[in-house]
Amino acid sequence: MSDFSPGQRWISDGEAELGLGTVLNCDARSVTILFGASQETRTYNTRQAPLTRVQFGSGDRVLAAEGWQMVVDDSKESRGLIVYIGEDEHGALRELPETKLADTMQFDQARDRLLTGQVDRNDWFDLRFRTLHHYQRIEQHGALGFSGPRIDLIPHQLYIADEVAHRHAPRVLLADEVGLGKTIEAGLILHRLLLTGRIERALILVPDSLTHQWLVELLRRFSLSVTLLDEHQSQAHGSANPFESGQLILASQGWLFANPQRQAQALASRFDLLIVDEAHHLDWSEAASGPGYQCVEQLAADIAGLLLLTATPEQMGVASHFARLRLLDPERYHDLARFKAEEQHYTEVAAAIDALEALPGNAAAAERLEAVIDDRDSRALLATLNHAESSSEQQATARDQLRDALLDRHGTGRVMFRNSRRHVGGFPARHLHLAPLAPPSAYRRVMRRLERDDDYLDELLIETGMDHPDVLIYPDAMYRELGDDPLNAEPWWQIDPRVNWLLERLSDVENGFANEKVLVIAHHRATAEGIAEGLRVLGGYHAPVFHEGLSLIERDRAAAAFADEEDGCQVLVCSEIGSEGRNFQFCRHLVMFDLPQHPDQLEQRIGRLDRIGQRHAIEIHVPTFEASPGERLLRWYNEGMDAFSAPHGIGSDLFDAFGDALADALLDDEMLDDIIEETRTLLTARQAERDAGRNRLLELNACRPVKAERVIEAIRSLDDDSALPRYVERALDIFGVDSQELGGDLFHLQPSPQMLDGLPGLVKGEEGFTATYRRDLALARDDVQRLSWEHPLLREMMGRILDGTMGNTALALLRHPAIPSGRVMAELIFRTHCPAPKALHLNRFLPPTAVRVLLDESGANLTDKISFTGLSKNLQKVNKSLARDLIKSRHEALRGLLVQGESEAERELPSIVEAAETRMRQQLDAELARLSALAEHNPAVRQSELSALVAERQTLSDAIENTRLRLDAVRVIITVDAEG
Repeated sequence: MSDFSPGQRWISDGEAELGLGTVLNCDARSVTILFGASQETRTYNTRQAPLTRVQFGSGDRVLAAEGWQMVVDDSKESRGLIVYIGEDEHGALRELPETKLADTMQFDQARDRLLTGQVDRNDWFDLRFRTLHHYQRIEQHGALGFSGPRIDLIPHQLYIADEVAHRHAPRVLLADEVGLGKTIEAGLILHRLLLTGRIERALILVPDSLTHQWLVELLRRFSLSVTLLDEHQSQAHGSANPFESGQLILASQGWLFANPQRQAQALASRFDLLIVDEAHHLDWSEAASGPGYQCVEQLAADIAGLLLLTATPEQMGVASHFARLRLLDPERYHDLARFKAEEQHYTEVAAAIDALEALPGNAAAAERLEAVIDDRDSRALLATLNHAESSSEQQATARDQLRDALLDRHGTGRVMFRNSRRHVGGFPARHLHLAPLAPPSAYRRVMRRLERDDDYLDELLIETGMDHPDVLIYPDAMYRELGDDPLNAEPWWQIDPRVNWLLERLSDVENGFANEKVLVIAHHRATAEGIAEGLRVLGGYHAPVFHEGLSLIERDRAAAAFADEEDGCQVLVCSEIGSEGRNFQFCRHLVMFDLPQHPDQLEQRIGRLDRIGQRHAIEIHVPTFEASPGERLLRWYNEGMDAFSAPHGIGSDLFDAFGDALADALLDDEMLDDIIEETRTLLTARQAERDAGRNRLLELNACRPVKAERVIEAIRSLDDDSALPRYVERALDIFGVDSQELGGDLFHLQPSPQMLDGLPGLVKGEEGFTATYRRDLALARDDVQRLSWEHPLLREMMGRILDGTMGNTALALLRHPAIPSGRVMAELIFRTHCPAPKALHLNRFLPPTAVRVLLDESGANLTDKISFTGLSKNLQKVNKSLARDLIKSRHEALRGLLVQGESEAERELPSIVEAAETRMRQQLDAELARLSALAEHNPAVRQSELSALVAERQTLSDAIENTRLRLDAVRVIITVDAEG
């Protein structure tokens, strides 16, 4: 007969969150249970039902459905149902049938499972305790969120990520130069905020060409799975909001900006963070704004956190830069004229910061500082720095504090982070290789007529439909547009010597780049397609083409075919779109088949190869036609602004100043010489201004080395954590994962037939994956995963243990000659429980904390005398049927030990709460004081940020104060004869 009867109360072992269930009906094969609190109904096989009968004993407190409470004194059974007898809160004697128990009643799973004879293996209990211990340690660690990603430990990236991720609802512009890792910085911030619970959902908007690159980067580097949303996927959701389909939504800007309906759905979906890549494309002016800017502006007004990414924040001028800042904080940045006036003040602030190094003993330096200091604390620091009796240590501390104060209070450094290559250092050299070629007759014929006939340029513009100066610097495009001319009967690539030059270089082993990857970039799509066709027809080379006409999948296939080291193609040909956002740092040869008009586009092209992590010098190859407009443009880039040796971020200013004149000089060498000289002069002046003003402040603020090194040291401490391999070995064994050593610090993980389902990266019947604990090894090999405390496999195993019942009960035998046989001990593990919103990240101050209590049957507390590890080593397992009998025979004794253990654990709670409150106050009070003082001088500190911090501190204090202990796990230990 079945053990189930309608009305009985049971709990689900695997879904404790369902609450207290009631048997609706049952037969010999199945039982149906209603979980009233969660309004869920489940049907189970009676033979294998993962359920536990709820039975309360003397001293237990129970809650009636009507809301009154009772302390159980006794119970009786009637027709398969339990009736509890005891006193209510008013002392009245009452009876309560189990059918009338409250569905929402909280009960202790470990206690109930133990008293109903459900026990797990001892090694499961051990793993549960160790998991709780490690989880408590890692959740408070300063490197949480930064130690797991597959990244190099680069100071400026980690400094920015740490600085931004600590803020409430961060809103910043990540504007590092090309190749310095803005995507990594954004990924680190996102990863940290997710792991700490500060955010739950994020919307990521990127250019169409970069969607799959972001998808792969977030998965490969950060183990973050995102939902890639487009129109096809959106339509698949029917009338439902497609933006609700995932935690992390990745979408192309082109698709969303052109679709008002989808924009409305994105606004209706609740996101905590918005990330916008290549934000310089958002069009804004004081008179009007483009659809992309309007869309982001609406989203940014509704979403608390905002990260804008751009390598060229001033590509469109100061007004464009102001427009990005306006998205971050429209209250602070509302007046363009005022913003321009503020920038004039930054030069003297930068000079004052540099003057710190001349103190003490330099009167002029002291005057510079006094001119920009306007608060008592900073004056006190300056006095300490200048005082004759101050020690060198005191002076160094005062200098650092004064530098930080000036950086915090002036400029846009709080909302904008911009590192330059010269500031970061460590980048490879760039080598320019010029290849002057004789133009073909078809090109030369047009050039000669242009030189003779002043009116022919206007005719050519009309005839081709091209713009000036495109018609001059892209002769192949001009040739294609003049296709009706009988002299232009052949495809352009058959007559253009640059194609043959490229073929010769590809096959030149001694002087060329034979057998090496070569990236070719041309301005127009048709040019890129023609190059690929020419390489195929004339040389037999298969060269994938990457251009704006391809679908995202086709672009990714082209990039993947190029990236494959063993079977990949030697050459990839890109249109201009290939120079924005893509990372080809595995390649060192760049062929600029032609040149772009704008210096920023030129730098973006080089930046595809010249990135952090590039191990080789960048070889830049530029074929040009002698005495042509293209060669004159090259001279302006090379001689006028030194564009090929290193980025300097001033190209946009130079193009604004000389772009029109340069276009006119492309047919006039004498005029060009004057423009080159003027460009060089302005370049020198702009570099001096940059070094003295706002950019100098930004560079100083974008990476503070001392703080960055602290973050790196914290990450390394987790990298070198010797406890991790030991824990992983235990956990893999229990979860049924086979681990095979491969040598060289590598091991292979593979599911065993007994593996528990649902582990990330491990599927029964499949091969598994190769892993290592070493960061350098994982970075060197894409096929190797790095196991860390943050790896999805570790987090899944730890989460499954802590959130479920696995190992929360156990029974073991202890053989010891000094302890009489038949004695009972109870090892109780209590865990702090503190209900609080995830966004508070309470765990940084009070993560779930274990309190261990070891009692013998006499009630003696042995916790301090016998350690957990020492006891575990001497325990022996017992089969489950015997364990149930032993527990049943000691019910009353165990109930007494459970009650006493709770009292013993409660004595530890005040000190835990006080320590957590102290940690919280120390951190948040200091941060609040710093921001309050900073707000008086720097309007970039939002009042909402201060208010949120005050509210957060109070909410945290209330939550910590309400911390309670609950029984997490219990192990019964019975002593037996040493011989038997």
